[in-house]
Amino acid sequence: MATPIDLGRPVSGDVVELILNDHRLFETLLRDLRDASSDRDAVRRAFSQLHVAHALAEEEHVYPRLRRREAIGEHEAEHGEEEHAEGNEALLAVLELETTEGEEFDDAVEELATTINHHLTEEELTILNPAREEVSERERNELGETFATARNQLIEDGCGSLEHVRQLVADARERGVLESD
Repeated sequence: MATPIDLGRPVSGDVVELILNDHRLFETLLRDLRDASSDRDAVRRAFSQLHVAHALAEEEHVYPRLRRREAIGEHEAEHGEEEHAEGNEALLAVLELETTEGEEFDDAVEELATTINHHLTEEELTILNPAREEVSERERNELGETFATARNQLIEDGCGSLEHVRQLVADARERGVLESD
């Protein structure tokens, strides 16, 4: 599920800044999904790659480390993971559509944008701000390298494929993170 859209391949930096850079890229991709003159199929594939890689790298590396440093609590980490699952569910609805035109696509993109924008705002306020205040610059840079490495490898591995997103949503439903259909 390769995409011609450049998602960047950072190799180091402050983890907070790397995450914020991805957040701005999500916003750009959402704008492009709403633009009928863009290659919406390429954009949705790029969005899927970035969303899945970003979320999995945060859940595996960032949230646990911030919890150990007591920058965030269990609630914030679990809520972030729940919102990633909700994002995957909304993303799945966009990916499963046969066409990238029409009201059904527009409605699915609107739901995706609402879900993602809510998460970006909440994460920036409740996870990234405490990370800035409670975690040293050295640790944020170490964590940034770990996050970037995981994110880039996941993108390279094609983590945003329709099949993988379906599996992530199914797993979240099975664990009770998402309500079953």
